[in-house]
Amino acid sequence: MNGSRLVIIPTYNEKENIEKIIRKVRSLEGEFHVLVIDDGSPDGTAAIVKSLMAEFPDSLFIIERQGKLGLGTAYLTGFRWALDHGYEFITEMDADFSHNPDDLPRLIEACENGADVAVGSRYCKGVNVVNWPMGRLLMSYFASVYVRLVLGVKIYDTTAGFVCYRRRVLEAIDFDSVKMKGYGFQIEMKYTAYKLGFKIAEVSVIFIDRTAGVSKMSSSIFGEAFWGVMGLRLRKIKGKK
Repeated sequence: MNGSRLVIIPTYNEKENIEKIIRKVRSLEGEFHVLVIDDGSPDGTAAIVKSLMAEFPDSLFIIERQGKLGLGTAYLTGFRWALDHGYEFITEMDADFSHNPDDLPRLIEACENGADVAVGSRYCKGVNVVNWPMGRLLMSYFASVYVRLVLGVKIYDTTAGFVCYRRRVLEAIDFDSVKMKGYGFQIEMKYTAYKLGFKIAEVSVIFIDRTAGVSKMSSSIFGEAFWGVMGLRLRKIKGKK
Protein backbone atom coordinates (compact mmCIF):
# COMPACT_ATOMS: atom_id res chain seq x y z
CA MET A 1 0.00 0.00 0.00
CA ASN A 2 1.35 3.43 -0.94
CA GLY A 3 -0.99 5.45 1.26
CA SER A 4 -3.79 5.15 3.81
CA ARG A 5 -6.37 7.58 2.35
CA LEU A 6 -8.34 6.85 -0.80
CA VAL A 7 -10.99 9.03 -2.44
CA ILE A 8 -13.37 7.15 -4.76
CA ILE A 9 -14.96 9.27 -7.49
CA PRO A 10 -17.60 7.68 -9.77
CA THR A 11 -17.91 9.37 -13.18
CA TYR A 12 -20.16 9.49 -16.18
CA ASN A 13 -19.54 12.36 -18.63
CA GLU A 14 -17.48 14.54 -16.29
CA LYS A 15 -14.88 15.88 -18.72
CA GLU A 16 -15.51 19.46 -17.52
CA ASN A 17 -14.70 18.57 -13.92
CA ILE A 18 -12.49 15.51 -13.65
CA GLU A 19 -9.03 17.04 -14.12
CA LYS A 20 -9.80 19.93 -11.77
CA ILE A 21 -11.15 17.67 -9.02
CA ILE A 22 -8.20 15.26 -9.27
CA ARG A 23 -5.66 18.09 -9.08
CA LYS A 24 -7.46 19.65 -6.15
CA VAL A 25 -7.61 16.39 -4.15
CA ARG A 26 -3.95 15.64 -4.90
CA SER A 27 -2.97 19.15 -3.71
CA LEU A 28 -4.35 18.57 -0.21
CA GLU A 29 -2.09 17.87 2.73
CA GLY A 30 -2.29 14.31 3.97
CA GLU A 31 -1.56 12.39 0.76
CA PHE A 32 -4.96 11.48 -0.66
CA HIS A 33 -4.98 8.89 -3.44
CA VAL A 34 -7.77 8.93 -6.05
CA LEU A 35 -9.66 6.04 -7.65
CA VAL A 36 -11.99 6.97 -10.53
CA ILE A 37 -14.75 4.51 -11.44
CA ASP A 38 -15.86 5.47 -14.94
CA ASP A 39 -19.00 3.94 -16.43
CA GLY A 40 -18.03 4.13 -20.11
CA SER A 41 -18.33 7.92 -20.42
CA PRO A 42 -18.69 8.73 -24.14
CA ASP A 43 -17.27 12.24 -23.59
CA GLY A 44 -13.71 11.07 -22.95
CA THR A 45 -13.62 11.37 -19.16
CA ALA A 46 -11.55 8.18 -18.84
CA ALA A 47 -9.01 9.39 -21.39
CA ILE A 48 -8.44 12.55 -19.34
CA VAL A 49 -7.86 10.46 -16.20
CA LYS A 50 -5.43 8.16 -17.99
CA SER A 51 -3.48 11.13 -19.33
CA LEU A 52 -3.04 12.36 -15.74
CA MET A 53 -1.88 8.96 -14.47
CA ALA A 54 1.55 9.61 -15.98
CA GLU A 55 1.81 12.63 -13.69
CA PHE A 56 0.45 10.78 -10.64
CA PRO A 57 1.60 7.18 -11.27
CA ASP A 58 1.40 5.98 -7.66
CA SER A 59 -1.64 7.89 -6.48
CA LEU A 60 -4.20 8.03 -9.31
CA PHE A 61 -6.05 4.94 -10.52
CA ILE A 62 -9.03 4.16 -12.75
CA ILE A 63 -11.45 1.28 -13.18
CA GLU A 64 -13.40 1.43 -16.45
CA ARG A 65 -16.77 -0.27 -16.63
CA GLN A 66 -18.97 -0.86 -19.67
CA GLY A 67 -22.09 1.30 -19.52
CA LYS A 68 -24.02 2.94 -16.69
CA LEU A 69 -24.21 0.25 -14.00
CA GLY A 70 -25.40 2.40 -11.11
CA LEU A 71 -23.88 4.55 -8.39
CA GLY A 72 -24.09 1.84 -5.76
CA THR A 73 -22.27 -0.79 -7.80
CA ALA A 74 -19.59 1.78 -8.68
CA TYR A 75 -18.88 2.42 -5.02
CA LEU A 76 -18.94 -1.29 -4.14
CA THR A 77 -16.40 -1.88 -6.91
CA GLY A 78 -14.27 0.88 -5.42
CA PHE A 79 -14.66 -0.44 -1.87
CA ARG A 80 -13.48 -3.90 -2.89
CA TRP A 81 -10.48 -2.38 -4.66
CA ALA A 82 -9.65 -0.21 -1.63
CA LEU A 83 -9.73 -3.19 0.74
CA ASP A 84 -7.58 -5.25 -1.64
CA HIS A 85 -5.03 -2.43 -1.71
CA GLY A 86 -4.87 -1.88 2.04
CA TYR A 87 -6.36 1.58 2.53
CA GLU A 88 -7.46 2.59 6.04
CA PHE A 89 -9.71 5.58 5.23
CA ILE A 90 -11.98 5.26 2.19
CA THR A 91 -13.98 8.31 1.13
CA GLU A 92 -16.66 8.65 -1.53
CA MET A 93 -17.36 11.96 -3.24
CA ASP A 94 -18.78 13.44 -6.46
CA ALA A 95 -16.67 14.74 -9.32
CA ASP A 96 -18.59 18.01 -9.76
CA PHE A 97 -17.33 20.01 -6.74
CA SER A 98 -20.72 19.84 -5.02
CA HIS A 99 -18.59 18.18 -2.32
CA ASN A 100 -15.77 20.55 -1.41
CA PRO A 101 -12.42 18.69 -1.46
CA ASP A 102 -11.20 21.03 1.29
CA ASP A 103 -13.59 19.18 3.62
CA LEU A 104 -11.82 15.83 3.08
CA PRO A 105 -9.31 16.36 5.93
CA ARG A 106 -12.21 17.15 8.30
CA LEU A 107 -13.88 13.82 7.49
CA ILE A 108 -10.60 11.98 8.08
CA GLU A 109 -10.10 13.86 11.35
CA ALA A 110 -13.55 12.79 12.56
CA CYS A 111 -12.62 9.16 11.93
CA GLU A 112 -9.24 9.58 13.60
CA ASN A 113 -11.04 11.02 16.63
CA GLY A 114 -13.30 8.03 17.20
CA ALA A 115 -15.89 7.82 14.42
CA ASP A 116 -16.09 4.73 12.23
CA VAL A 117 -18.10 6.58 9.58
CA ALA A 118 -17.93 10.34 8.98
CA VAL A 119 -20.80 11.86 6.97
CA GLY A 120 -20.36 15.19 5.21
CA SER A 121 -23.75 16.47 6.30
CA ARG A 122 -25.89 19.15 4.67
CA TYR A 123 -28.51 19.12 7.41
CA CYS A 124 -26.91 18.57 10.83
CA LYS A 125 -26.63 22.35 11.38
CA GLY A 126 -29.61 23.81 9.56
CA VAL A 127 -29.75 23.51 5.77
CA ASN A 128 -26.41 24.09 4.03
CA VAL A 129 -27.27 23.79 0.34
CA VAL A 130 -26.49 26.39 -2.34
CA ASN A 131 -28.05 26.74 -5.84
CA TRP A 132 -30.55 23.86 -5.59
CA PRO A 133 -34.11 24.35 -6.89
CA MET A 134 -36.53 24.49 -3.97
CA GLY A 135 -38.34 21.33 -5.09
CA ARG A 136 -35.17 19.25 -5.10
CA LEU A 137 -34.05 20.69 -1.76
CA LEU A 138 -37.37 19.84 -0.11
CA MET A 139 -37.32 16.34 -1.61
CA SER A 140 -33.81 15.70 -0.29
CA TYR A 141 -34.42 17.21 3.16
CA PHE A 142 -37.67 15.40 3.81
CA ALA A 143 -36.21 12.16 2.44
CA SER A 144 -33.70 12.28 5.30
CA VAL A 145 -36.46 13.11 7.80
CA TYR A 146 -38.45 10.14 6.47
CA VAL A 147 -35.46 7.82 6.81
CA ARG A 148 -34.84 8.91 10.42
CA LEU A 149 -38.47 8.24 11.29
CA VAL A 150 -38.76 4.87 9.55
CA LEU A 151 -35.34 3.43 10.43
CA GLY A 152 -34.75 5.15 13.76
CA VAL A 153 -31.22 6.25 12.88
CA LYS A 154 -29.97 9.49 14.40
CA ILE A 155 -28.41 10.80 11.20
CA TYR A 156 -29.63 14.08 9.72
CA ASP A 157 -28.30 13.51 6.20
CA THR A 158 -28.86 9.85 5.40
CA THR A 159 -28.75 10.40 1.63
CA ALA A 160 -25.36 12.17 1.71
CA GLY A 161 -22.83 10.97 -0.85
CA PHE A 162 -19.81 12.55 0.85
CA VAL A 163 -18.76 9.89 3.36
CA CYS A 164 -15.55 8.52 4.87
CA TYR A 165 -15.46 4.90 6.07
CA ARG A 166 -12.81 3.33 8.22
CA ARG A 167 -11.54 0.10 6.75
CA ARG A 168 -13.04 -2.04 9.49
CA VAL A 169 -16.57 -0.88 8.58
CA LEU A 170 -16.27 -1.98 4.95
CA GLU A 171 -14.63 -5.24 6.03
CA ALA A 172 -17.69 -5.99 8.19
CA ILE A 173 -20.34 -5.29 5.54
CA ASP A 174 -21.47 -8.06 3.20
CA PHE A 175 -21.41 -6.21 -0.11
CA ASP A 176 -23.31 -9.01 -1.84
CA SER A 177 -26.33 -8.30 0.38
CA VAL A 178 -26.49 -4.58 -0.49
CA LYS A 179 -29.64 -4.22 -2.59
CA MET A 180 -30.09 -0.57 -3.57
CA LYS A 181 -28.24 0.89 -6.54
CA GLY A 182 -29.04 4.63 -6.67
CA TYR A 183 -29.13 7.14 -3.82
CA GLY A 184 -30.86 4.51 -1.73
CA PHE A 185 -27.44 2.89 -1.62
CA GLN A 186 -26.23 5.75 0.57
CA ILE A 187 -29.04 5.13 3.03
CA GLU A 188 -28.47 1.38 3.06
CA MET A 189 -24.74 1.69 3.73
CA LYS A 190 -25.22 4.08 6.66
CA TYR A 191 -28.05 2.00 8.13
CA THR A 192 -26.01 -1.19 7.81
CA ALA A 193 -23.04 0.41 9.57
CA TYR A 194 -25.39 1.68 12.29
CA LYS A 195 -27.02 -1.73 12.80
CA LEU A 196 -23.60 -3.39 13.00
CA GLY A 197 -22.75 -1.12 15.91
CA PHE A 198 -20.34 1.31 14.29
CA LYS A 199 -20.11 4.92 15.45
CA ILE A 200 -21.35 7.45 12.88
CA ALA A 201 -20.45 11.15 13.13
CA GLU A 202 -21.77 14.02 11.03
CA VAL A 203 -19.46 16.80 9.88
CA SER A 204 -21.29 19.92 8.72
CA VAL A 205 -20.47 20.83 5.11
CA ILE A 206 -21.86 23.26 2.55
CA PHE A 207 -23.20 21.54 -0.57
CA ILE A 208 -22.97 23.62 -3.75
CA ASP A 209 -24.80 22.37 -6.83
CA ARG A 210 -22.67 21.62 -9.88
CA THR A 211 -21.76 24.47 -12.23
CA ALA A 212 -20.42 22.25 -15.05
CA GLY A 213 -21.78 19.03 -16.54
CA VAL A 214 -25.23 17.51 -16.12
CA SER A 215 -26.86 16.22 -12.94
CA LYS A 216 -27.72 12.50 -12.82
CA MET A 217 -30.50 12.98 -10.25
CA SER A 218 -33.97 11.74 -11.17
CA SER A 219 -37.31 11.04 -9.49
CA SER A 220 -36.81 7.29 -10.04
CA ILE A 221 -33.67 7.45 -7.89
CA PHE A 222 -35.71 8.92 -5.04
CA GLY A 223 -38.47 6.40 -5.69
CA GLU A 224 -36.04 3.53 -5.18
CA ALA A 225 -34.86 5.13 -1.95
CA PHE A 226 -38.44 5.64 -0.68
CA TRP A 227 -39.58 2.06 -1.16
CA GLY A 228 -36.19 0.60 -0.36
CA VAL A 229 -36.26 2.15 3.10
CA MET A 230 -39.44 0.22 3.86
CA GLY A 231 -37.66 -2.98 2.87
CA LEU A 232 -34.62 -2.09 5.01
CA ARG A 233 -36.85 -1.68 8.06
CA LEU A 234 -38.04 -5.26 7.63
CA ARG A 235 -34.68 -6.79 6.79
CA LYS A 236 -32.35 -8.34 9.31
CA ILE A 237 -28.92 -6.79 8.87
CA LYS A 238 -26.01 -9.19 9.26
CA GLY A 239 -22.31 -8.62 8.99
CA LYS A 240 -19.97 -10.55 6.74
CA LYS A 241 -19.48 -14.14 7.87
